[in-house]
Amino acid sequence: MGLTYANQLTILRMAFIPCFVLLAIYGHPGAATLIFLLAGITDGLDGYVARKLKQRTLLGSYLDPMADKLLITAAFVTLSMPSVPFALHVPVWLTITSISRDLLIALVVLILHLLTGHTEFPPTFLGKCTTTAQLITVSTALLGNFLTKFTMAIFMPVVYSTLLLTVASGLQYLKRSVSLIESYQRAVGTDDKQGG
Repeated sequence: MGLTYANQLTILRMAFIPCFVLLAIYGHPGAATLIFLLAGITDGLDGYVARKLKQRTLLGSYLDPMADKLLITAAFVTLSMPSVPFALHVPVWLTITSISRDLLIALVVLILHLLTGHTEFPPTFLGKCTTTAQLITVSTALLGNFLTKFTMAIFMPVVYSTLLLTVASGLQYLKRSVSLIESYQRAVGTDDKQGG
């Protein structure tokens, strides 16, 4: 089966990532902001198209969050670099915290899969709020080149809100993972007793 229209939109979003990074590094804030906006539009479109045309696929369920995470991570890293000629920069400590959270979640998911065989890890509401906050952080940093006074006023509150959500969602994922492992161990223990 060929790629669905929704999957093609998701892949297009991935293709926008190096374009965004290069435009930002070489000092084209207007074009970089436009590319980021287009990437955001494809994010909304691919979900809509998948539902409308009934094209939800297993590939899409993996590609879509992966594209979102790659876009946000690339934007955070790029906008954290002092050499990038932008009016506002994402604090390095926020970028490190965000990437560390993602790596921790990926590691926990792998451990859970190896221990329990669990394969479904739907995002939590808090996780979705974190992604939204990260997107708002990037958008605010980009708009800082055009709406300086407004974005300067709201940027740090946005950054600290994103930090709070990032840490909270990371702890939530850990708590949920521990609960899954404990449930699995109880189930295994019960099976062993019945078998004995």
